[in-house]
Amino acid sequence: MSGSLPDMQEVVALWREYNDDPQLYKHARAVEAAMRHFAAKFGGDQDEWGKIGFIHDIDYQQYPDKHCEKAREILEAKGWPAYAVRAVVSHGYGILNDVEPQTDLEKTLYAVDELTGFISACALVRPSKSVEDLEVRSVKKKWKAPAFAAGVDRAVVERGAEMLGVSFDELTQEVINAMRSVRLELGL
Repeated sequence: MSGSLPDMQEVVALWREYNDDPQLYKHARAVEAAMRHFAAKFGGDQDEWGKIGFIHDIDYQQYPDKHCEKAREILEAKGWPAYAVRAVVSHGYGILNDVEPQTDLEKTLYAVDELTGFISACALVRPSKSVEDLEVRSVKKKWKAPAFAAGVDRAVVERGAEMLGVSFDELTQEVINAMRSVRLELGL
């Protein structure tokens, strides 16, 4: 991978050019934390993976019908390296486009994106409203209830875990651990 990404302050400023929703910001931070966590496990650059995780939904608020497509345009126009743009676009694989995740970075983003939202929903219905005491078994119980967080595409998460060669339980525990590192910022 070559090319460099802007510093985190610039990444956040770019995101804010297209978004002002506090919940989308929390989602961006949750995905960033998960990406940093997995970068450490896979020997990737934590800063690089975190920035890509943070920016992945840059177009979602303003262009929900052109999600990933507009992200590509925005990031290319800002001079982001091709590998980073491709990673962002690949998180829409099988739903919005046919850009299949290939690298560990891409597969991780694909796997954790929907799962961070699901874990947040699981935490918010707990008496503690926190990820601090959330366990995998609680997430699995909710996972089996189709009406709970119905907007989460469970098949994407399951395919993502398979792509990474990890079990759903392992993926879920690792994402919970990552989200715990930013729980105060997430309000969880």
